[in-house]
Amino acid sequence: MRTDSSPGTLPAREHLPAGDAGTPVLDVVIPVYNEEKDLQPCVLRLHDHLKRTFPYAFRITIADNASTDTTPQVSARLEAEIPQVRAFRLEQKGRGRALRTVWSSSDAPILAYMDVDLSTDLNALLPLVAPLISGHSDLAIGSRLARSSRVVRGAKREFISRSYNLILRGSLQARFSDAQCGFKAIRRDVAQVLLPLVEDSGWFFDTEMLVIAERAGLRIHEVPVDWVDDPDSTVHIVKTATEDLKGVWRVGKALATGSLPLDRITRPFGDDPRDRDIQDVPKGLARQLVGFCFVGGLSTLFYLLLYSVFRQFGGSQTANALALLVSAVANTAANRRLTFGVRGSGGAVRHQAQGLVVFGIGLALTSGSLAALNAASADPAHSTELAVLIAANLAATVLRFLLFRAWVFPDKRESTVVASHTPSSPTCFAAPGADRSHPHPHPPLPQRPTAQAPTQAQAPQYATAPRSPYDTTQFENRSDTNRFDTTQFRAGEAADRTRGDATMHLQPVRPTDTDPRDFR
Repeated sequence: MRTDSSPGTLPAREHLPAGDAGTPVLDVVIPVYNEEKDLQPCVLRLHDHLKRTFPYAFRITIADNASTDTTPQVSARLEAEIPQVRAFRLEQKGRGRALRTVWSSSDAPILAYMDVDLSTDLNALLPLVAPLISGHSDLAIGSRLARSSRVVRGAKREFISRSYNLILRGSLQARFSDAQCGFKAIRRDVAQVLLPLVEDSGWFFDTEMLVIAERAGLRIHEVPVDWVDDPDSTVHIVKTATEDLKGVWRVGKALATGSLPLDRITRPFGDDPRDRDIQDVPKGLARQLVGFCFVGGLSTLFYLLLYSVFRQFGGSQTANALALLVSAVANTAANRRLTFGVRGSGGAVRHQAQGLVVFGIGLALTSGSLAALNAASADPAHSTELAVLIAANLAATVLRFLLFRAWVFPDKRESTVVASHTPSSPTCFAAPGADRSHPHPHPPLPQRPTAQAPTQAQAPQYATAPRSPYDTTQFENRSDTNRFDTTQFRAGEAADRTRGDATMHLQPVRPTDTDPRDFR
């Protein structure tokens, strides 16, 4: 599991206004391996559907995963015959590797993919990408398990699919309904910061991407689809299931240890510029109480077990101190992660030190209770000692929650503050020769171009040697004219970086706007 930092906290989503420019809005990737038979009918059908129904410019990218048949020749022929088709060749297999590479190289603001068999009805494509274009959602997936979906497939694959999604819900607390449907889309600005955290390069790529996005609080839109199983599918079910289970274990371990920097890909609360001063969704007292009570109950059982063990080797005061010390360290760590939602290792030592101070207060309370009991009775029964300790621990628990909430893990409401948003150039998405004096930094998104071949200057060029998908420097330290300078502050401190993103930091379209830097 990748633990390196991503390019930075995402800005608020903006609606992408429609207009006319040279860059495609949608890039649909079709990953293929030895699909010489199905590739051409798939591309022709998809192209015809997009040309008739999609209101923006689009591109279809064929991602060839090291095919050994005539698939590369078919791809090249389609690219030569259809202006909106591009062919991309990888020398290694893996659907996840193909999607990561092509999505990282694409210049389209909306990225999608679908399987070459076109099992999913194409009428769901526009509903899939519409929430991403409007700024409502970050990712979108087709769901075969939604109530209004219509699915035709055998009992075996139905059982495997539902069992897999049940495993995801039970082990990773996934809330999306269908992880493996080959029909998904993502905003490019989200992909830039999310893909470097996704390690898998095969079939588990989808699941890992969705789990990380969901845990980071990104919005995933689900579209019910009509889906017909392909009887000639080349997917090896047993091998794929085994790899998926390994991936579930790896991701679950990373989430449990807090090694994923999920705070780097969160969204601020409020997409309206007037709401940007609301730094984060406040953590409700009710939710914190539930989490704290759950952790406290487990900690109390753990403490009583330790006390009973230590009591056999020493006096009551010594056993109480040792049991409380060990359980306090575990309690602070659990509350830090589960109750107050603090992830990563930052500030962990300080939190544990403050937790020990709270432990000292609890120790004084429980030790005082034992001292009072021993003063009242020379030889109290063990059950009486436990009853007194339970009562003392209940009082200490209430005090511990108050101290945790007000002192150790205070809700400062300062998780992300955008201090400045000054575009250096209004050239993003600008067509050649466009008027660059428009007061807004971003010209509107393109409509579908007329049926003429794009010039060489307009055609996007993929790198012949794609960078490593884990190399986040391709999204940082950019010096092109489209760079935005954004200073961020986290938890009241100035961040040590100034991030830049040239694609999706779009101003909302407001007739009253006069200054693109004026968020009010």
